[in-house]
Formats: sequence, structure tokens, C-alpha cells
Amino acid sequence: MDGSRKYQVSLRGASAKEITRDALLEKVSRERELRNYAKRATASALFIQGVWRRYKVTRMVALQLQQEWETLVNHYNSVMTAMWIANNLLRPFLFFISRFSSEHQRVQSKKIDSMRICFTILLESLNSSDSKRNFCSLAVGTPEERRIWGHQARGLISVGFVILSEFSKGISRNQDITLVTSLAMRVLVMLTDLKGWKGITDDNRQDADIAVKGLIEYMGSNSSGSYVSIGRYISSLDNYSSQTKNINQTDDKFLITASTITLALRPFYLRSSDVNVPAMLDVDHAARQYCAYLLTIPWLVKRLPPLLRPAIKHNSILFPCFLGILILRENISMEISHLIHLDTLISSKAIPSVGWVLTNIICLAMGNENDSVDPQCFHQGLDHALYVHVVNYLAETLLSHLYNVGWIKKGKKAIQNDVEASAEPMDTVLYGNEEAYDSLLISYIDQFRPVCQQWHLQNLLAAANKDATDRGGILLPNGLECLGKLNLSDIALFYSNMLKIYSILNPIRDSLPLLNMLSFTPGFLVKVWNVLEDSIFHGDNHTSDYHMSGKSKHGASESRLKRVSKDGANKWASVLHKLTGKSHAAMNNAEPTSSHAEPSQTNEDSSDVWDIEAMRRGPQGISKDTFALLHIFCATYSHLLLVLDDIEFYEKEVPFKLETQRRIASMLNTLVYNGLSHGISEQNRSLMNSAIRCLHLMYERNCRHQFCPPDLWLSPARKNRPPIAMAARTHEISSVNIRYDDSLTVNSMGSVITTTPHIFPFEERVEMFREFIKMDKASRKMAGEISEPGSRAIEIVVRRGHIVEDGFRQLNSLGTRLKSSVHVSFVSECGLPEAGLDYGGLSKEFLTDISKAAFAPEYGIFSQTSTSDRLLIPNASARFLDNGLQMIEFLGRVVGKALYEGILLDYSFSHVFVQKLLGRYSFLDELSTLDPELYRNLMYVKHYDGDVKDLSLDFTVTEESFGKWHVVELRSGGKDILVTNENKMQYIHAMADYKLNQQILPFSNAFYTGLTDLISPSWLKLFNASEFNQLLSGGKYDIDIDDLKNNTRYTGGYNEGSRTIKIFWEVIKNFEPQERCMLLKFVTSCSRAPLLGFKYLQPTFTIQKVASDVPLWATFGGQDVERLPSASTCYNTLKLPTYKRASTLRTKLLYAISSNAGFELS
Repeated sequence: MDGSRKYQVSLRGASAKEITRDALLEKVSRERELRNYAKRATASALFIQGVWRRYKVTRMVALQLQQEWETLVNHYNSVMTAMWIANNLLRPFLFFISRFSSEHQRVQSKKIDSMRICFTILLESLNSSDSKRNFCSLAVGTPEERRIWGHQARGLISVGFVILSEFSKGISRNQDITLVTSLAMRVLVMLTDLKGWKGITDDNRQDADIAVKGLIEYMGSNSSGSYVSIGRYISSLDNYSSQTKNINQTDDKFLITASTITLALRPFYLRSSDVNVPAMLDVDHAARQYCAYLLTIPWLVKRLPPLLRPAIKHNSILFPCFLGILILRENISMEISHLIHLDTLISSKAIPSVGWVLTNIICLAMGNENDSVDPQCFHQGLDHALYVHVVNYLAETLLSHLYNVGWIKKGKKAIQNDVEASAEPMDTVLYGNEEAYDSLLISYIDQFRPVCQQWHLQNLLAAANKDATDRGGILLPNGLECLGKLNLSDIALFYSNMLKIYSILNPIRDSLPLLNMLSFTPGFLVKVWNVLEDSIFHGDNHTSDYHMSGKSKHGASESRLKRVSKDGANKWASVLHKLTGKSHAAMNNAEPTSSHAEPSQTNEDSSDVWDIEAMRRGPQGISKDTFALLHIFCATYSHLLLVLDDIEFYEKEVPFKLETQRRIASMLNTLVYNGLSHGISEQNRSLMNSAIRCLHLMYERNCRHQFCPPDLWLSPARKNRPPIAMAARTHEISSVNIRYDDSLTVNSMGSVITTTPHIFPFEERVEMFREFIKMDKASRKMAGEISEPGSRAIEIVVRRGHIVEDGFRQLNSLGTRLKSSVHVSFVSECGLPEAGLDYGGLSKEFLTDISKAAFAPEYGIFSQTSTSDRLLIPNASARFLDNGLQMIEFLGRVVGKALYEGILLDYSFSHVFVQKLLGRYSFLDELSTLDPELYRNLMYVKHYDGDVKDLSLDFTVTEESFGKWHVVELRSGGKDILVTNENKMQYIHAMADYKLNQQILPFSNAFYTGLTDLISPSWLKLFNASEFNQLLSGGKYDIDIDDLKNNTRYTGGYNEGSRTIKIFWEVIKNFEPQERCMLLKFVTSCSRAPLLGFKYLQPTFTIQKVASDVPLWATFGGQDVERLPSASTCYNTLKLPTYKRASTLRTKLLYAISSNAGFELS
């Protein structure tokens, strides 16, 4: 085939070079795009060339025009009339001055010279009384002259603020730019001040006023850039508080600052023609600019000279700003947020702009014209209601920002990383290191100091008590009358927001200064509660008929019914389903873990009165006003409870009657329980934290000295308390899964148990504690730590006379391995191995005996309190003994082993010591349980009416150790600090803190270390101090004979009808309580009954028949059995011979249980 036909299409198909239709279309489309791109590129190049040529030509013309302008001005000798200034001076000046670039120093210097010449001539013209020479005369001239004046005056405004902005970049560095800026600001002040205009008559005053208003309106608009430049300038000023107060009023810098403030406030003085108040329609835009660009400046008030501060505090400025913030809040918020993108002011990563607006508003409201550090009043004429509403809005906006950026979760380091990663250089100096960051926060928080003053709160309360319609001549626009009302709920919201800000930004000191003020302001707490009471209880007769009689205290608890609430069980079951992934049917088919997993419920009639209906949905079910009142009440009252002694609380009933205290406790109990059940959001966390703290303080005080009925604490969960096994599993699984985000609900359910365990009756919590241990043993078995019974038991040999030393030497180093079984072999005091195999009984006896020996005061490790119950407390001298702290740690493991195995011990610890083990701080009133005499002496000092100096006390305490006396200072230099009426409260709490916390802390830490090797801290938190002692030592110091009889097993031929058995029960019924405890110890190695009854004693209490060793003829003759009873403690078995007479059985039994010889009796 020839070349011409090579690529032609044949009848048999397409040639190899031919493309498809789609490919052809794609090729055409691509070529079209390339042509369009080429056209656009050409057009863009032509446009850029045009712009560049125009810029170059304009610049050349501007340079030429400047040269001609300088020649004309320097050689002009005639009178400079107003029209000459407008046509020959300002017209070319405004053209070329705006065309020059400031990058080259030569152009910059020429620009400064031209501006100096122009503004000097303008000032001479404005000061001239000759209307022909005064530039402002054009504003009242012909229409054309007015148009020229208005255009050029606006140009001067723009140029003046550009100069101010340039000056703020290199402040105090160039004297020439300082002079020019001073001249420019003077010109702008004169142009916008009608009173300074010369030659104005009554005929043309109205025209002049219109011209000035128009110029001021332009100055307050975005077009002039006035507030941007003013903001930059004030931000560049130093802190005047750190400088000398003798300010030279002729200083250029001061004059520039004064002129700048004057110009910033000019738009606020525009008045409407028919009212005597600032017209919002005229100044709303200026107020927006003022708030966005000036109030966002950090430490605004401190940057200004004291002489200028009253101007920005005047009511004519604050009033429109307050209304502007409240009415135009969205627009102003947008302006403030836009600042970060414009980089017009200092962009603060640490404190958002709205935070600076908040502190500046607070500082501006204070009456500190004389630059006092702590003002004692508000600024005169301040509208208190608007002030509170504005601060509330700004505080809520700040808190919302902090929550959104994750301030609480990210913390300081993350915020610093954000700053370091930012490209904005202005913040690096402030936040370059951690010390500067901390200094910034401290300085920022310090601006809230007026809020922490008592006069601040009292003035707001006084304003709230006034008639809301009495506005003192100040009227609010229609529809805004609600903003003029100030209620107690508004004040509560004010301080609630302040508490949140303090707790977030000042976590070290927290909100201590604020809480001190709120707690000790007379009548404030009572007022808050009165409003809350009306809102929450709605006048219900809640507790007025309650009397603390024995029957009313215990009658309801004794009539509890054992039943499960269906709704509550289903609710908690759904949580467990989520954790385990099991279906509902699978859970229904599962066998119950324990037959005693059902919770007990109190009688409905006695409990419903304590379940407050308004609190049943937690924080989600209350209004914003009630939320604020609750938060401020809980935070304040919990702080006051720390210093309120029992005399004031119970006898003087200050600040509330005991009946009211019960209502408060029931309200808090219902709120906390339901809040935890529904989950805590970030917005509700502050209220819940305060409510939990207050509830715990009231509950612990009730545990020491009861003022609430038991049903009160159980009431919220009466209808939906979960089964014991399910609650225990939910708590344990939630603790494991707490790190996952989807565990929030689960965690809240688990928090109910750990935060408010008292909603479960004590018996149920004991069951829950045993369930925790059962789950721990199961997990250890799955992990291979437990296999065959006794396979991994710990074998020890203990001498009866050295039980503590031998136990310490062989067991102290085991740590968590002590959870394993311990097999004990005893060696008698005669040195002979005692008979018997240890199947649990001997180890129980060992734990009981070692604790009895080690906790005896004679041993020197523990001592007894001076109270009547003689509770155990670590001996202060134990730290000087060899291995003293190690021995206390070992005893913690002994107690942990006893709790882990369910073995009861025969002693109780001081409540103060137990509080430390439970992770709780002890306060003044608990000193009465440790040292009643010292507590009475401190109360005497607290309520002493005379001069405390007469008592000759100082900040020291004297201690005895091994016959030597040591002086301990309660604070640095305490021996030289006398106790006075002013510092006596500090002395009292320092003394209490030393006795209750500092002195005991090393011992409690050591004991806690050993105890938590076996018992998880979260398990211990189910109980208070009294309940912990019951958990450890059992219930009453006696035995319920009927309960023991109903749960006793008989072997070897005995049964309930046997003659000896009947005699046995009659004999022990006539025993003294102490003798019955000795019998129980003889059989089980423990003198206390199980907390939940003998039904839970493992193995079951057993009486085994021992064959008689008396001949048959002797029996007929009246001779009784001579053999003594014996016991097998490992099986909880009493081996009882077949006595025929009660007197013999009593004598033999008492002898046996008093001999303490163990298996040797067998």
C-alpha cells in the first residue's frame, strides 16, 4: 500500500492511528481550556502592567507634586486664607501623603517633614479668629465650600490615625514622629470640638454643629480606622501604675494619650434632639468599635495615666457600652473574634479577647480615680443592674470559650504549645516560657480583686433591694426595662461565674478569696437559701414534725423490706449489658450470683418526704436562676462548714436551724444522686463538684453527731437502687473502661457508688464489699495465682510468745502475695508444736492474736485516745522506734488480710486515723474525737471575749517523746508570733491541722500502703469512719442467741432435741455478753459476730457430740462428765461432751473458754 492511502479508513475497519470519539472530544476540550488559559494569562499580564504603570506614574506625579508643594509653602509670604489652605495646602498634601511608601528611610523623613509643615499651618489657621483665615469657616460657607471642607476634614482624620498607628510601632524612638503625632492629634481634637472653633456666631452655629457631628460620625465608622489605630496605640503604652505619679502634663506622650482618649470618646457625646440620654441610634456603632478595639486591650485602665481614667469611667461612656454589649452582643462578639484574624491587637492565646473585656469592665466600674489599689466603692453613677448583666454575659462567653477549646483537659502546656506553633510574633515575649505564662495568669486574676471585696457584694445586694423602677433619672429604651432589674438570682449568677473562672484559671489557690468573702458576708447565705427554699420546696411541709427520738430514728430502718425495684434493676441492667455485650435475654437466663443480691428498701411513707421532687432530674431539670443560686449556695456553705464548729452548728444553730439543715441535706442528697445517675456534663460540673463537697461535709458531720434520720440518706435511690452484684460489677468495669469516651454514662453510674455510697444501707455495702473481694479472687484464679486449694499457701511457724516479731519477719515482705492462703503452725510457750491442722481456723487465730498484741498500748506502736471509747491511734513516738513505720505498714497488711478474708478483729481505730485511710481531710470539729481537752481549749480561745494576748499563746505546740519535750512551730517563725484577736482563727486551725493531719500523716501513709496491698482504695470509700470500724470489728459486743441457734449445725449424734443441746442454749443465754464473746472466740477465733448475721459465717457454726467417758453405773449414780469442751477453729466446731447438768456444763465451758490454750484441750 502506497503512502497516501496508509492511514485512510478501509471498509474492513479503522486504521491503527485513528482515535475514538471520546478521546477526540477530550482532546478538543483540553485544547479549548489551554486557549482560555492563555487568554486569561494575557489579560492578567496586561492588568498587572497597567497597575504597575499607574502606580509608577502616580508615584512620580506625587513626588513631583510634593516638591512643588514644598516650594510653594516655603516661599509663600501672603496671607494663607481658608480657601488657599483648602486648594493649595491640603488638596495636594492629601494626595501625595497617601501615595508614599514608608519602606525607605529617605521617603519616610520627607513624609514626616511635610506632615509637620502641614499640621503646623493648620493649627495656626484653626487658632485664628479671622474667619477668612480659619479653615473651619469653610464648614459654614457656601455648599461647595462645605463639600470641600467635609472631604478634606475626613482625609485629615484618616491621615491622623495612620500617623498614630505608625507612632505606636516605634514609640519613644523618634522625636520627629512624636512631634508630628502630637500636632496631628491636636488638629483632630480641634476639628471635632465645636467649642474650640473661632468665629462661630449664633447664625451659623447650627450648620457648624451639623458639620462636627458628621465628622464625628465618620470618625466612629470603620472607614476612618480610628479605633483600630487608637487600640494599637494604647496597647503599646507601658503600665502607668509602675511609673511615677508626677506626670508632666506638657509632655508630648501624655498630650498624645490625652488627645487619643478624647477622640475615642467623641462619638459617645452625640445627643439626640429630643431626649437627655445618649442616643443608641447615634452611638451604637461607636460603642461596638469601642468595645471591640479598646476594651479588648489587656490591662486597659492600668495603661492610662490616672488623670485620664475618670473620663473612660464616666456613665456617659459606660452606659452605651453596657447597652451595646447587651443589645448588640452577637455583632460585638463577631467584632471581637475578628480581631484575631486581623491581628490588629495583641492576639492572646492564653486569655481570649472577651476575657480582657470582662476584666476591663470590672476595673472601669470601680471608683478608683485616685489610683487606689483596693477601691472601696463603685464609680459614682454606675448602673448596678446593667453592670451585673454585662459581666454575666461576658463571663458566660469566656467560660464557653474555655470549655470549647478544652482548657480544663488540655491545661497550660497544651495552650503554650498552641502559642509556640502560632506565626504571630507579638505573643512570644509574653508566653515564651512557663514563668511568664504563670505571671500572666496571676496578673489577670488579680484584676478580679474588687469582686472579692465585701463592699462589692453588699452594694449589689443594696441595689437589688431598691425599687427596680427607681432608675435615678436614667431611662432605658423601650423593651429593655428587664435589663434595669437586679434580682438576687442575677447576683448569684454573677458570683457563680466568678467562681468558675477562678477555679479554671487559678487552680492553685482556687476561689479561696472569693469564698472567704461570700461565707462571711452577714446574711448573704441565708438570703440565698430563702430564695432556694421557696423555689425548690414550694411550701411543702417537709420536716417540721420530725423529732430525733429513738423510735423515729431507728423504727423505719428496722422495718426495711427486702425487695428489688423493677425499674431500678432494669436501669442498671442496661448499663451492665453495655459493658459486657450480653443481650437482655442472656442476662435474664443467667443464674444470680448470690441469693442476697437484692437491695433493701425503706418504708415508702418514711422515705418519700426526703426525695425532693424538684431535684429528681439533677442539674438538667432546674432553671438557670436556680442553677446559679444552688452553685453559689453549695460553694459558699461548704466553705463555711469547714470553719463552723459543733457548738455553732448544734447548740447555737448558726447559720440555720437543725430542721433547715435537714432540708438542705435532703436537697443536696437528691441533687447529687440524680446528677450522677444522669451523667455530668462540662457545664454542670461546677455545680456538681460544689454540691458533692457540701454533701460530704454534711454527711460526715452527721456521722459524728446525728442530726438527720437514716432514711434521709437512703431516700433518693429507694425506687431504683440496683442489685448488689450488678452494682459491684458496674463499678469495677467502669473503673477499667474509664479511659474510653463511650464510658461516660457507665462512669456516671459507677460514680454513684463511689461518690454517694450512703444511698445504700450499710448491710448492702458490706455485701458489695464482699462481692468486690469475690470478684478479685475470681480474677486471681483466672490469672493462675490460685489453683488447687492450699497449693500456693504460705507456710509460717509462729511462737506464741513472739507472735508479732515472727509474723513481721515472715510476712511483711510479701506485699500483694499476702492475699494467698496462710497456713500457721503454732509453737507453745513451752516450746512444743501445738496439735492441729490449719484449714483456716489457725490463720484466723493468728491474725486475731497478732493484732491484739501489736495494737496493745504497751507495745508502743499504737496508743489510745483520751475519749471514753479508747480508740486506737498511732503513737507519735513510734517513728523513733526501730522499724516503727515498717511495723505500722505491716499492721496495715494484717488489717487488710483480715478484711480480705472476712475475719473480724477486736478493736477500733480513731475516726481521725480512719479518715486518712479513706483519703479524707480532717477539720477542726473532728479534734473532739481525738483530744477533747484540746478541742475545748481551742473553742475557749475562739469564743474568748477579751484580748487573746492575755493568754500568752504563740504559734507553737509542745510534744513529749521518751521523756523529752520538743517544741514544734505551727508556721515559720511561730515561736515569735503571738496569738491575737486578729490571728486567733489562724492559730486554731493551724493547731487543729497539725494534730489532725500533719502529725498523723506519716503513720497513716505507711498503714495505707500496707492496707491497699490487699484492699482497693475504692472499696474502702464505700464506708465512713464508723462503718469502717464496724466492717473490721463486727457489730455489737454481744451475740444474737436466736440468730446463732437458727444457723447452727449438729453432728455426731446431736440434734435440736438433744438434752445436752437444750442445756447448752439455756446456759449461754444466762452468760454475760463478754462470756458469750469469749465462747465465740473459742470456737471461731473471733469474738465478734458476722456483720450480716451467722448465716454468713463460713464454715457454719457446728456443735459436735463427744462420747461420754463416764461409766454407765456412775451415770446412774449422778456423776457427770469430767471432760472439758474443746474446739476446732478451722471448722468453727465446738466439741461438746454429753453433760447431764447445766451447772457442770456452765463450769466446764467457762473454764475452757478462759484457758486460751487452743488445741491443747483436745
